[in-house]
Amino acid sequence: MKADNIRNVIRYLQKFKNATVVIYLDDKTIESPLFSSHIRDIALLHEAGIKVVIIPGARSRIDQLLTAGKISWEYKDGCRVTDSDAMPVIKMAAFDVSNIVMTSLAANGINAIIGNWVRSRAKGIIEGFDFGTAGEIDRLNTEALRKILDDGFIPIFPCIGWNMSGRPYNISSATLAQEVAISLSADKLFYVMESRTINNSYYNIPESFALAENGDLPAMNLEEVDEFLAANKDAEPDVISVLEKAKEACRRGVTRVHIVDGNLDGVLPCEIFSELGSGTMIYTSNYGKIRAMTQTDIPSVLGIMRPFVEKGNLLERTEAQLAGQLSDFVVYEIDGGVHACAALHFYDDGQAEIAAVAVDENFRHMGIGLKLVEHLTGTAKSRCAKGIFIMTTQAADWFEALKFKEDSIDSIPAERRAIWNKKRNSKVYRLR
Repeated sequence: MKADNIRNVIRYLQKFKNATVVIYLDDKTIESPLFSSHIRDIALLHEAGIKVVIIPGARSRIDQLLTAGKISWEYKDGCRVTDSDAMPVIKMAAFDVSNIVMTSLAANGINAIIGNWVRSRAKGIIEGFDFGTAGEIDRLNTEALRKILDDGFIPIFPCIGWNMSGRPYNISSATLAQEVAISLSADKLFYVMESRTINNSYYNIPESFALAENGDLPAMNLEEVDEFLAANKDAEPDVISVLEKAKEACRRGVTRVHIVDGNLDGVLPCEIFSELGSGTMIYTSNYGKIRAMTQTDIPSVLGIMRPFVEKGNLLERTEAQLAGQLSDFVVYEIDGGVHACAALHFYDDGQAEIAAVAVDENFRHMGIGLKLVEHLTGTAKSRCAKGIFIMTTQAADWFEALKFKEDSIDSIPAERRAIWNKKRNSKVYRLR
């Protein structure tokens, strides 16, 4: 498996070279002992050819300075509300945090720039409530940002925007990260937030969702985000807000959004350079796909099958056999890597057999096997198969859950009976 891991890293290095990645670091992550490790990882991503933008959260630092200055504030709809005399302190805190990030990057030999690329406007008065110094993003200077990225710098955004006359406003860093990612059509948007693992111990996760063995939720498409939000209306507001921002970002062109735990060392490279990662990914419907197997997929398919052959779950197949049945096989691809396979064999009497269903053990929690069986069942029906059957030694329970019923060996085509191995004693299950 080590060789496969290295191949994955190489594939992702090729895939994401010159890609744009926007990273939001929440204030607790910046204050944590792992902050320097995250910055080192960001530096490595930058040196690998990935264009990085950083938006640091400054909530804790702003709280500290406002408290020290005996300046009061309140929160309304997730926005900090203060009088205008608080704004110099908020600016100081925001730039303090940005300077911490820039200094840490400089210690890793990376050039960064703190800039005023955000034009904002007052949030104003809503339903009679004056939001004071709270602002909303009016526009971003995307052209300047692209030039900075092309010149090899990392832009750092303090949570401050200015209106056309130069008046500053306090804006949400999480919202700023979303808008920057949308504006740049980013390949990835990261929300690095301390202790923000989406796990079934803390959230109501619908039964149809695929979970990792530890209960973590590795991925959701946009429709699943809506289901999750509906099931967790009383959950922690920060996570709910970020999920809503993630959904909107994907809807407006960001390829993928990742919510990861800042308490985990190496979480950024793990999420970028592997299909599974260690957080929750929000994606549009193009994350994984079923496609026809090609000649170049055969080594990967043999590798996926090998553990199942060794356990006696699957018949052993050679490279030549797979090449001879190429048109029968489909694979499940994630980011250019093949992680599952299955075949649909048609016989002279019109029956169809679903065979060689195998899913990489690391991906079994994602429901890929079900997707493959449903896909091949649909194909068989579209081709007017007179019957659909499978043969199994150890997966009977799984196929029964998919509405297959046990049948006799005499029910299958004569040509399939002729190669049935009595020693293996595979049972026949048929879709009714």
